[in-house]
Amino acid sequence: MITADDVRIAQHRIADRVRRTPMIQADRGPSGGDVWFKAEFLQRCGVFKTRGAFNRQLHARELGLLDPTVGVVAASGGNAGLANAYAASVLGVPATVFVPETAPRVKVDRLSAFGATVRQVGREYAEAYDAAQAHVASTGALFCHAYDQPEIAAGAGTLALEIIDDLAGVDTIVVAVGGGGLFAGVAALAHEHGVRVVAVEPERIPTLRSALDAGAPVDVDVSGVAADSLGARRIGDIALAVAAVTDPISVLVSDDDIVRSRSSLWADYRIPAEHGAAAAVAALDGGAYRPASGERIAVVVCGANTDVSTL
Repeated sequence: MITADDVRIAQHRIADRVRRTPMIQADRGPSGGDVWFKAEFLQRCGVFKTRGAFNRQLHARELGLLDPTVGVVAASGGNAGLANAYAASVLGVPATVFVPETAPRVKVDRLSAFGATVRQVGREYAEAYDAAQAHVASTGALFCHAYDQPEIAAGAGTLALEIIDDLAGVDTIVVAVGGGGLFAGVAALAHEHGVRVVAVEPERIPTLRSALDAGAPVDVDVSGVAADSLGARRIGDIALAVAAVTDPISVLVSDDDIVRSRSSLWADYRIPAEHGAAAAVAALDGGAYRPASGERIAVVVCGANTDVSTL
């Protein structure tokens, strides 16, 4: 479990390491409401996960747990690896990143560009995770989880502090959910401020919805267009604990809706969103979430690590 205080501590720790990303007002569309995009795709490394990566590594360094000889290790569909490789390069420690064999080439190439040792293992995040754990056991490297560590989730939640500061009277924050680190950080902070959170998942990877129905994290099949960034097999314990306290609105979106929203983000705003980021927008475009008249909504467009030739 994390709290709003954890998010505020993270903001203080990482403030000079990350970008404060802007809010962009959306054109008024069929969904209604006053919609703004949190342009987190402009974050360093092109993804929100840079916030949690710095929070995790800087906190570990404060505690004397970041060994500069062995550095950090991460398992990722791509984005968490990018963020942790970048943070490690800034802090001057080595990084080893385990990714599935299905990880997009654009992400693998960028990992190498940041100086990380990249190891491709298995077809899903869960297989890369197991390999990363074996590496931790043999080397003593600091493990940086893709989503289910307090520092990772609290770091991600710092973008909600920016939303609340920059968008006066915000009623609702819409976020995509994979393993749930971003959701957990945002919801923990938003709940304190009386702001509702809409948790959006692909129909084909409903980790949070399945856990809410079962009362505990459960494995789901991983498939669909957003699997590279929202492809966790189960929701994290932290996210489920936060959901139990904050009672988010859970909605599911189809792959077709995700693809359409990704295309419209590019056509209308020149935002090169990856499919996972477009999922949050799809909740409004496709009608899975219907805002009330006058509702002020911030939609987190959380990443842009995508092959631009497919836009």
